[in-house]
Amino acid sequence: MADENIHDGAGGATGRSGDGIDTFPFPVDLSLLGVGVQVGPLGAGRTWHAHAPLHRVHRIDFHVVMLFTGGPVRHMIDFAEYEATAGEVLWIRPGQVHRFSPDSEYRGTVLAMQPGFLPRAVVEAAGLYRYDLPPLLRPDEAPLAGLTAALDQLRREYEDATTLPLSLHTAVLRHTLSAFLLRLAHLAVSSAQAARQGRGEMPGDTAFTLFRNAVERGFATNHSVSAYADALGYSRRTLVRAVRAATGETPKGFIDKRVVLEAKRLLAHTDMPIGRVGAAVGFPDAANFSKFFHQHTDQTPAGFRAQLR
Repeated sequence: MADENIHDGAGGATGRSGDGIDTFPFPVDLSLLGVGVQVGPLGAGRTWHAHAPLHRVHRIDFHVVMLFTGGPVRHMIDFAEYEATAGEVLWIRPGQVHRFSPDSEYRGTVLAMQPGFLPRAVVEAAGLYRYDLPPLLRPDEAPLAGLTAALDQLRREYEDATTLPLSLHTAVLRHTLSAFLLRLAHLAVSSAQAARQGRGEMPGDTAFTLFRNAVERGFATNHSVSAYADALGYSRRTLVRAVRAATGETPKGFIDKRVVLEAKRLLAHTDMPIGRVGAAVGFPDAANFSKFFHQHTDQTPAGFRAQLR
């Protein structure tokens, strides 16, 4: 788990997001010189906050990348269990519900990054909010060597807090972090494309990228494929082709999958009444929400919640 110098208690108070799930902010005051990035060794028995152990389900509002030198480690992200070992990477994005395993020994290097630390152009180029990409990455020898070298360089720059004035130190960190993230993003995209091609699918295009981002912003209120197509300036047919090529799904299936994920998060990790959960994902009528949820999961919302408690 995260080393004490990186993620321990005093760095930012725990809070509740609007959906009631514990959400922890980036602990700026624990970062060297208060910059928006932290790099250090993974260790045992640490927390984002003194009163919230990492093995309890929570969200974070920043990126976390863990490059492992040991394992296996089991880690839950959005209802999926991932097992990582030496030479593999877990990338947890802001807003994802996750939990550290109390039975796993986390060894390696952890990077935590505040979303606003990088320029917008780098954020877009690195696909920092591509929630469709897999969190677990298994690089081959050459990509792993490049990632490891880039992360080691970033850690050296981060820990060297005396050589340069703060403004230059921060600028160097941004450039070094950008280089690492661009390598990481290329690995994530390549892994996803290889998986799609293995299923006989073609990579997505700009239309899918814009659609994916629009759904992430609007899924709680907008479930209409036509509305997304109109807002993005594409025909419905173009959108169908783009989404199917990128994911193998229809646009409606993609939207519904995102809505179901958020509903599951709220049912599993909050005590919100089921009617409020439905309203939070775009179903003001509780009966319609229950019908939708059962259609996609073969369970009622109440049954899904009871199963996990």
